[in-house]
Amino acid sequence: MGQQPAFYFDLASPECYLSAERIMLLAIAAEWVPIRGSQLPALSDAATQRELTERLADERSLQQPRWPSPFPFDSEQAMLAATYAKQIGRTVPFALAGFRQAYAGGRALDDPDNIVIAGSACEMHPAALLKGCQLRSVREGLDQATTLALERGVRDVPAVWVAGEGGQPDQLFHGDDRLEAAAAALSAQVPT
Repeated sequence: MGQQPAFYFDLASPECYLSAERIMLLAIAAEWVPIRGSQLPALSDAATQRELTERLADERSLQQPRWPSPFPFDSEQAMLAATYAKQIGRTVPFALAGFRQAYAGGRALDDPDNIVIAGSACEMHPAALLKGCQLRSVREGLDQATTLALERGVRDVPAVWVAGEGGQPDQLFHGDDRLEAAAAALSAQVPT
């Protein structure tokens, strides 16, 4: 197996929330990578995101999302917090807590209090989390992750990137509806 697959997300995307709850479908653990969805070329608009998320939740017999106000919210601070969480090894629990705050709890992640609540759910000290969001290394980490995602062809979130093997090109799967295809591509790479 070559390079670890990557799951690209932005906490402002309810479709990323749906994918985050199902990402365990992948045969190989993906690296969770927070990026700035606002810098992607094909980011879905809020109305489309809302409609898609409600439809998918209904089709999967999931709880209907509780929409934060405002929606969409500015996720810059939340994505800095997610990047800080990544740097200290807590990406997954922080992201899941953040998504659940936003779309199960209806709390916008442009409010530092809601970011701190998400951090507390995964044992991140509130003062350390807020201070971490101000670090240059965290901002640069988010910049670098977003740049790499763009270089790999990510045009919207959620996206799963899979490194090509044996001379095959890399593969990129955009959207929650492509998660099964990403799982199949990764399963094909697992030695039997």
